[in-house]
Amino acid sequence: MNNQILIPLVVYLVAVFALAFWSSRHSNKQGFLNEYLVGGRSMGGFVLAMTLAATYASASSFIGGPGAAYKMGLGWVLLAMIQLPATWLTLGVLGKKFAIEARRHNALTLNDILYARYQNRGVVVFASLSLLLAFFGTMVVQFVGGARLLQTVTGLSYTHGLMIFAITVGLYTTIGGFRAVVMTDTLQGIMMIIGTIALLVGIVHAGGSVGEIITDLHTIDPALITPYGPNHFLTEPFMMSFWVLVCFGVIGLPHAAVRCMSYKDSASLHKGMVISTIMVALLMLGMHLAGAFGRAIVPDIASPDQIMPTLMITVLPPVVAGIFLAGPMAAIMSTIDSQLIQASATLLKDLYINYINPSIAEGEAAEKKLPKLSLWVTGIFSALVFVAALNPPDMIIWLNLLAFGGMQAVFLWPLVLGLYWKKASATGAFSSMLVGLFSYIALSTLKPDMGGLHAIVPTLTLGLIAFIVGSKIKPNSKNKHIISDNPSPHKLY
Repeated sequence: MNNQILIPLVVYLVAVFALAFWSSRHSNKQGFLNEYLVGGRSMGGFVLAMTLAATYASASSFIGGPGAAYKMGLGWVLLAMIQLPATWLTLGVLGKKFAIEARRHNALTLNDILYARYQNRGVVVFASLSLLLAFFGTMVVQFVGGARLLQTVTGLSYTHGLMIFAITVGLYTTIGGFRAVVMTDTLQGIMMIIGTIALLVGIVHAGGSVGEIITDLHTIDPALITPYGPNHFLTEPFMMSFWVLVCFGVIGLPHAAVRCMSYKDSASLHKGMVISTIMVALLMLGMHLAGAFGRAIVPDIASPDQIMPTLMITVLPPVVAGIFLAGPMAAIMSTIDSQLIQASATLLKDLYINYINPSIAEGEAAEKKLPKLSLWVTGIFSALVFVAALNPPDMIIWLNLLAFGGMQAVFLWPLVLGLYWKKASATGAFSSMLVGLFSYIALSTLKPDMGGLHAIVPTLTLGLIAFIVGSKIKPNSKNKHIISDNPSPHKLY
């Protein structure tokens, strides 16, 4: 175990905990839940950009995606750049209107917005359970990615690496809540950029030049430098599906959408759109290009998911390698802390407080009870994910994409159409969620021949049809609340 590699990581983790403790001391006159779940709606543009980009970049981006690029070649790098406008779309489509309605109804979670729009408990309960199921899968991916990173670089066993990672993320998320998450995301975003640039420069230097690396890839397999990859895997239908899955569909990801509730003004939104898009472009290009080029540096490896930490200790000096180690750790941690805080919000706010014990949120005693309850909720959920991650899959990217698609199948149309279509009804939303989830599970499990299309494309099509038909069959009653078309009283200046 090289101490020079571990020192930058230890320094980074100390900084993360320092930010978490600072966040926990930040008071908010609107109460514990407002501070813990949305950080008092106080994010500026730079912080908004960094937390959204850092949340989007995950173990799949830094471990699974480069592993796929290692296996598929430069075609996967081209495919990965489909993700470039993902944060722009999320902030552009949901952005201002989402924030206005959140303030108007004092919504603290995504499901608060759904209830304000549809006034239907069935929609909220189904959405909550679906969110927990999908988050469970994506969080397992992040735990596996973090554990594999520590295992490869430090020499620790997979189980010990998993334990260290789980305890670290669980503690700082619980200590500081949403404010700790977004502040550490900002630090993590900076570490990601440093790590990405350092590794890419190291790989090109080790390979001689970009031209020599391309020549080596052609020698290994000429298909590695084509747009379609080995065995023509990257077909046009698959590429179109990928655009839906990791770009357009990202609008429906709950942990990304909640960022649209938490910024402070319109100037922050506009600044965040630009900075987050630039950051996503740099991260996606840099990491996937590193994975593809890595095939020329390390031609044989046991698992593609090990390529990034292997490259790190192969082409970089120990201290620089330690800085890069903090980069992918940051990417993984920044995603899982966001999902953990949302899972905690769903269990604590959307289910327990709203439907099981509403009285707990009332009175001065709530400020003492709720922090302890959030600690237990976060800890138990983290422990369950830890147990599930003890037996990891060979390539985490496929599990991550499966969970991604599940969240989009449930949330995309109820969110987008609920904001922009006056006639959207609770029946339409519930039908869309039900049809979306179960058709996605069926298509992903049975794997029928769809001409190369990913299951998410027919799933979202069926979900849209179900939403429109359900809304037409049973429209909103006149006494049901509809989101206002005149948001001027709640304008974000």
